[in-house]
Amino acid sequence: MIADTATSAHSAPPASPASAHAPAPRVVPARYWGQWIAAVVLLVFVLGFVGLIASSKNVQWSAIPRYLFDPTILDGIRLTLVFTVLSMLISTVAGVVLATLRMAHNPVLSGFSHLYIWFFRGTPLLVQIIFWFNIQLFIPSLGIGSFHVETNTLISAFTAALLALSLNEAAYMAEIVRGGLLAVDKGQAEAATALGYTPFQTLTRIVLPQALRVIVPPVGNQTISMLKTTSLVSVVAAQDLLTRVQNIYATNFLIIELLLVASIWYLVMTTVASLLQSWLERRLGQSVSEPPLVMRLMRNLMSAVGSKG
Repeated sequence: MIADTATSAHSAPPASPASAHAPAPRVVPARYWGQWIAAVVLLVFVLGFVGLIASSKNVQWSAIPRYLFDPTILDGIRLTLVFTVLSMLISTVAGVVLATLRMAHNPVLSGFSHLYIWFFRGTPLLVQIIFWFNIQLFIPSLGIGSFHVETNTLISAFTAALLALSLNEAAYMAEIVRGGLLAVDKGQAEAATALGYTPFQTLTRIVLPQALRVIVPPVGNQTISMLKTTSLVSVVAAQDLLTRVQNIYATNFLIIELLLVASIWYLVMTTVASLLQSWLERRLGQSVSEPPLVMRLMRNLMSAVGSKG
């Protein structure tokens, strides 16, 4: 049997040099002709539509670069950014409080948060802006003792717009924060309690930092949306970007041209905000592989106990 094996091994023909260096089979990617045809049709349609708009003789295209950096427009951009930043800061803080109340065991606190979210998410923001601007119809003045101040003096167009934007956005932020808090494993809070953390310390030092990975992306989307939502405050002449544009085209009747100017600036602001959101998400993503703070504390505690033993 061994001799037969050796004989068959010696009788096998040697591999030819050509077969040893044969090229590997080439993988040909699939060609999706239907998608390419759809892409060409779409491109032709978009270019044709843009060409149709650009060839219009009813639009004074030269007015767009003339008003693009107009001081009045730039002042409106500044106020739009102020509205966005302040309303997002206020709504984020209020959203954390509302989310905490919503998850509380007390039925009064939980019920108040649920009612707040239901009301502000269920009524149009435009109605809320107009309501706060006309709050003097319900509360003519505010004061303590002999000191009184007119509500119109206290709540200007800017204040009314900021209140409406912040209170409305707080309802959405509460649900975003609550979703982030629920995404954190309950064992983290239990471990923090075992280590002697108070409920406030557990929330601020353990749960919230881990929930940020879930909270940040929708908060970034809400911020981008807020940049455009601020245009609604033009209904109370809050002097944002759209209000300034409306004031200008009310005198020169260049309605489309100035609306295009506003659209360009809104696109610029939302693009910058999107880039900042992507950068922040990447920074948070770098720490995904790190163990949570509670796990690191437990590991250090066990190491210290083991070294003493």
